[in-house]
Amino acid sequence: MVGLGNPGPRYAKTRHNVGADTVALLAERHGERLRQGKELALVVEVQVEGKRLVLAFPQTFMNESGRSVARLVRRYNVDDLTKLLIVHDELDLPLGSVRVKAGGGLAGHNGLRSIKAWLRSDEFLRVRIGIGKPPGGKDQGADHVLSAPSRVERRELNAAVDVAANAVEMVLREGVAAAQNEFNTRPSTDERSQAMDPDA
Repeated sequence: MVGLGNPGPRYAKTRHNVGADTVALLAERHGERLRQGKELALVVEVQVEGKRLVLAFPQTFMNESGRSVARLVRRYNVDDLTKLLIVHDELDLPLGSVRVKAGGGLAGHNGLRSIKAWLRSDEFLRVRIGIGKPPGGKDQGADHVLSAPSRVERRELNAAVDVAANAVEMVLREGVAAAQNEFNTRPSTDERSQAMDPDA
């Protein structure tokens, strides 16, 4: 499982790093911490109910994620890309939503584009964390993903990271179809708030 983000304190806790936050949370849940590996990534192996899970956070910048992921795939002999799961932010999903996806389009995500280019395939699995569209429209996308969310948004993203970690564990235990059934029908935080406030 690879969580995407940008390395370094400047980018920690930005919207673009929710994938990296998910990796860190999973490592913590299983009593481990990420360590520098040889694959241009922070890496650790954990056991989830007897199953081996390799957690990684590329230390390339987002646009070069594929360089690290290709090395990780070789290092851990991943010959079936449905055993590779990428966790990443997504502008096209409402803030706080979590969705599980198998293959398909890249939604303009530069990290996914890099991974596809290096692996020559987009058949890997994804857990997508919604960060919402920028208020100023798509032209403001880069500023939106690289900026820190408000305190309220941070709480919602932290909750989404927790859900995303649950989704990763369910994919490992029960498979992608079961995880899609469980998580893809859940309303986002925004949708739940609007349901409780009819004037929203």
